[in-house]
Amino acid sequence: MSTVLPGPQRIVCLTEETTEWLYLLGQEARIVGISGYTVRPRRARDEKPKVSAFLNAKIDKILDLQPDCVFGFSDLQADIAAALIRGGVQVTVFNQRSVEEVFSMLFQVAAMVGCAGEGLARIAAMRQRLDAIRAEVAALVAAGKRRPKVFFEEWDEPHISGIRWVSELLGIAGGDDIFPELALQSLGKHRIIADGQEIVRRAPDIVIGSWCGKKFRAEKVAARAGWQDVPAVRNGQLFEIKSADILQPGPAALTDGVEQMHRIVREWMQAHG
Repeated sequence: MSTVLPGPQRIVCLTEETTEWLYLLGQEARIVGISGYTVRPRRARDEKPKVSAFLNAKIDKILDLQPDCVFGFSDLQADIAAALIRGGVQVTVFNQRSVEEVFSMLFQVAAMVGCAGEGLARIAAMRQRLDAIRAEVAALVAAGKRRPKVFFEEWDEPHISGIRWVSELLGIAGGDDIFPELALQSLGKHRIIADGQEIVRRAPDIVIGSWCGKKFRAEKVAARAGWQDVPAVRNGQLFEIKSADILQPGPAALTDGVEQMHRIVREWMQAHG
């Protein structure tokens, strides 16, 4: 006789990170609806109804699914959450911005579906890898290698940067965010860099683009007025990390996202004194 784990049995995930985490925990059978932007894991798109974008959702369709819990992310989904609550649905909206807050969210979700032990084990493995990356960077610095200055561009028109968990993971990966002050701002509208020449003045060694679902165009970046003398442009250090790998505050950023940043930064450090 199979044992049904405690917690909600019919879950709608309005963003990708909780969907991916439930799949990793082996609890995908609980998911009855997902975001249309979900690409991790890929099979979720084939297996689960798509019921939301990011700023809007099909409220009637979600209610028809009779969820006993809906997971959302951030103040940007407050209106969706309010409509569902008025419809009698339990809604849990996380607002994780830092690496530690992401880990906290992962544990809370795991505990809610009766998988606290496995959740803690997976979190411990992710923490261990982050510590190993820190150690690799420390060894390179001890060997006389310089940490590169990095501009992470979340959007191109206007320039947006500084999303907190990305800034923190970049630091772990070995890079120094050239706009660390923006990481204190939770809203994208407060992380706009109005003067593009300020990016030029801060002279990044590396530019990493993740244009929130839009393809990063390195040639477009290189052709920006006044950017030809930026070290990253001059030395061809323009890279893309897919938004699904770094801009979702969940397991992807803590694994594939930080690994890609570390590979980019490590190769630069190895080539420069």
